[in-house]
Amino acid sequence: MSTKEQGAAAENSGANVSRLADLEEAMRIGGHFAIECRDKDGRLKWRDTVENVVTTVGKNLALDTYLAGSGYTVVGPFMGLISSVSYTTGPAAGDTMSSHGGWTEAGNANAPTYTAPRKTAAWSAASGGSKALSAALSFAITSSGTVKGCFLVYGSGAVSTIDNTAGTLYSAGLFTGGYKVVASTDTLNVSYTASL
Repeated sequence: MSTKEQGAAAENSGANVSRLADLEEAMRIGGHFAIECRDKDGRLKWRDTVENVVTTVGKNLALDTYLAGSGYTVVGPFMGLISSVSYTTGPAAGDTMSSHGGWTEAGNANAPTYTAPRKTAAWSAASGGSKALSAALSFAITSSGTVKGCFLVYGSGAVSTIDNTAGTLYSAGLFTGGYKVVASTDTLNVSYTASL
C-alpha cells in the first residue's frame, strides 16, 4: 500500500484603504474672570469666578484682527462691572455695547459706584493657548450695591468712560455664586484669562 501525501496550496491577500472623509478643525474661544472682594482693612470678604460669554461681535473683531489685521493697534480692552439695577437676564452672544437690554453697567448711574474710569487691561505674553492679565484690576467701591459680573470692551471707539456704549463688547459674564453685595470702601480685584 502506498501512501500519498496531498496538500492544497492557497494564497489570500486583502487590502483596505482608509481615509478621512472630512477633516475638521474646531476652535473654541472663551475666558473667565476671577474676583475677590476685600474690605477697607484688606480682609477677604468673598471670592468668585465668572465663566464669560464671548459675544458674536467680539469673535468677529478678534477674527478680523488675527487674520486680516494690518498695522493694528488695540484700543482697550477696558473692564467694567455689571450691576443688579434693572437686571432681567444675563449676557448673551448677541449683546453689543449699545444693546444689552437685560443688564446695566455699574459704576455711575447704577449702583454700586467705583472710582472711575473703567479699568484698562494689561496682558502678559500668551502661553499654552491662554492669555492672562499681567495683574488684577482693582475697583475701589465708593457706594454700596450689588454686583452681578464683569465685561470687557475694546476696539475702534472704545473708551474707559463708564456707561459709554462705543466700542465692541468682547465678553461678559455673571458670577457663578450669584449676586455679590459690596459696601463703600470695599475693593474688587479682578483677573481675567482668555483661551483658545
